[in-house]
Amino acid sequence: MAELFDGYDKSYGAVVQSSINFSGLPHDFFMSAKAAVLRDLVASRLGDSDKHAALDVGCGVGTFHPFMRGMFRRLCGTDVSVASITQARQNNPDSEYEVYDGKVLPYAGGTFDLATAICVMHHVPLQERLGLLSEIRRVVRPGGLVCIIEHNPFNPLTRVAVMRCEFDRDAVLLRAAQSRRLMTAVGLRDIGTRYFLLLPWASPLTRRIESGVQHLPLGAQYVTCGLF
Repeated sequence: MAELFDGYDKSYGAVVQSSINFSGLPHDFFMSAKAAVLRDLVASRLGDSDKHAALDVGCGVGTFHPFMRGMFRRLCGTDVSVASITQARQNNPDSEYEVYDGKVLPYAGGTFDLATAICVMHHVPLQERLGLLSEIRRVVRPGGLVCIIEHNPFNPLTRVAVMRCEFDRDAVLLRAAQSRRLMTAVGLRDIGTRYFLLLPWASPLTRRIESGVQHLPLGAQYVTCGLF
């Protein structure tokens, strides 16, 4: 996987945008939606986010991190792609980045209040997903939160976007139920799922509508969270 993404360290954003051009929406729209969901979840599960340290596992070139700016006391990212981490450091000098060897995350146990894996698991071979999530749980403190954000395989437009994305060609999407089973297997608790990105607008009314159907598998993506 490192070799795959090493080749996209300069073109990642353009490749993603080309895969979603049919939607008429910019990549920033999807990033903003993810950030809003995370902000709500952290506030409801952990309290004031600016008191917390967060880790983004599989952060790539750090495209998402400007949307998280100011949300946390400390924001770290890690990835198996050395080229991507180099680019992330250049893009976001106010965040911290380390290369992940694919086996042990480069942090001590209990370091973070929140750890995320955002559109990462579908790239991880099936037999390695449990091990990765175990590592993610290890670096979260007791009472901390683990969040997986993934593509919703039940959404047809999501499948079109994945099919069109160069580096998603070998991806194996996972349903929310599979994400919940993985979290249960590594000992997380109070596990829940929220679907989002159902409507192509970012208004307060849209947020209210999506909130009303967040437990139905309709949105383009979903977030599954569990407490350690």
